[in-house]
Amino acid sequence: MVALKNEWTEPFSADDVGTVERVCDHPGCNAEGVYRAPKSRTELKDYYWFCLDHVRAYNKAWNYYEGLSDDEVERSLRADTVWQRRTKPLGSWRAREHWLREKVARDFDPDGAGSREEHTAHSSPRHSYGSDFDRALAVLGLKAPVDWVIVKIQYKQLVKRHHPDANGGDKDAEERLKAINHAYGILKAALSD
Repeated sequence: MVALKNEWTEPFSADDVGTVERVCDHPGCNAEGVYRAPKSRTELKDYYWFCLDHVRAYNKAWNYYEGLSDDEVERSLRADTVWQRRTKPLGSWRAREHWLREKVARDFDPDGAGSREEHTAHSSPRHSYGSDFDRALAVLGLKAPVDWVIVKIQYKQLVKRHHPDANGGDKDAEERLKAINHAYGILKAALSD
């Protein structure tokens, strides 16, 4: 059987046995170019082919960020931390800030009243929404007047606590979660903007 160089050329000859497939791209070097190195930061898939000694020298002198300003380098590093994808903030800072104020007020106020009066400006009006609204508040363990941000925080805590997956598939937890979701829907329709 005859070995072929490729399917469109003639078979290897005796002279081809000791030849080098690719010569080192470093000027004046005739060694075999086995190791690839990118040509530039913008052409990362276009390569030089070097011998071992010259690829080591090239890698030692390589600077990916050469020619970029400090701000451009910083932006590139920040983008690399999220795999060059755009990101969005998680959650609402306003909700966390409001929750923290409420928690501090509850923890440090012996009466438990805290600074609820400060938050009534953002709370629901003092008129009655009806029995469905009152039942929904009771399911979530809240009392009127209530702030929409507090409803969301309480809902998230109850969902985590009563989710069937967190309770080993318990049917009671599943029914409780259904009631919580229904109550949240009622409060959302009444309070959210």
